[in-house]
Amino acid sequence: MYRLLSSQDEALANTLHNDGWRGKPLKPVGVAGPRFLGAPRKKGVYSTSQDGSVWFGSPVPEIASVLVRALAGVEELVWGSVRLRVRGVALDMDGVLPAGDGPVELETVTPVVLKHEDRNLLPGDEHYLDRLQHNLAHKADVLGLPAPCGVRVLEAGPRQRFAVRGAPRIGARVRVVMEADGRFVNAIRSWGLGLDTIQGFGWVR
Repeated sequence: MYRLLSSQDEALANTLHNDGWRGKPLKPVGVAGPRFLGAPRKKGVYSTSQDGSVWFGSPVPEIASVLVRALAGVEELVWGSVRLRVRGVALDMDGVLPAGDGPVELETVTPVVLKHEDRNLLPGDEHYLDRLQHNLAHKADVLGLPAPCGVRVLEAGPRQRFAVRGAPRIGARVRVVMEADGRFVNAIRSWGLGLDTIQGFGWVR
């Protein structure tokens, strides 16, 4: 992500990396790891195929425009030790909601990472909903939007563990319901739920 941003705006990439956004440590960007069509399912192996997609997003227009420019000119993405050839780029504007409160369901395709006192939390753990609500309210504050309320987990996937530069990231995919302003729902769809969204966690389907 930072490599993409730096290719078009190095100052923005450095500020986001070092300081966060507008005086807050949050980084309002999200990414979903590559998802490959027709890839065989193998236990303990992240299998691939010749066709797949990667999603990038940001609810902040200044950041999103830099991402669009960067992706428009990229021919290859380096994902860990894998090189992905880019065949095309498309804007995804499906399901944009108008302003106004209402119940909404959101489902993630990557695990949601949450912590309480440096302990990784999973759905059903004490403090899980409190920390998820806090994270959402913090994001709403950064964006100047009303915070959602009444967050509940409807369904959760299995525990998953990843290593990011040697550090563990533990979480689970979730389907949640909340009362939220449509503008915030649109924003979170291009940002994600929970922590470490810039590392590929909490991306909303």
